[in-house]
Amino acid sequence: MEAARAIPTSAPIELQTFARVEDRQRLTPPTMTAFRNLCRHWGLANAEAAALLGVSESTWDRIKRGSWDQPLSQDQMTRASAAIGLYKGLHLLFADDMANRWPRLPNSEAIFGRRSPVEAMVEGGIPVMLDTRRYIDAVRGGL
Repeated sequence: MEAARAIPTSAPIELQTFARVEDRQRLTPPTMTAFRNLCRHWGLANAEAAALLGVSESTWDRIKRGSWDQPLSQDQMTRASAAIGLYKGLHLLFADDMANRWPRLPNSEAIFGRRSPVEAMVEGGIPVMLDTRRYIDAVRGGL
């Protein structure tokens, strides 16, 4: 009987998480670039952008100016990720400017309660942001 060959193993790959400060430090700059761009495309007011990201308006002003030099928190990364995923999903769903108009339009779906998705997400925080992203993914057949 042949001796079993040792199967080479590699070191386990550490998954990227929002819990690890090292990951958040690396991910914050591109996340903020993407989030600033979607805020501009959606025409968000300072208060709306700050609320979606979970920061004060004065912190949002520093972020917009590029003078924010610390990693986002796990909560803030989750918020930004949900918004960026929603932005991407909308651009996959709509081939025109509706992708950027949709977040500001009143919506009769139950999760929005006749408010715009932006209003609902500002009021409902992370749970509604994630529900909105899942809703768009489901509408476009991604779930």
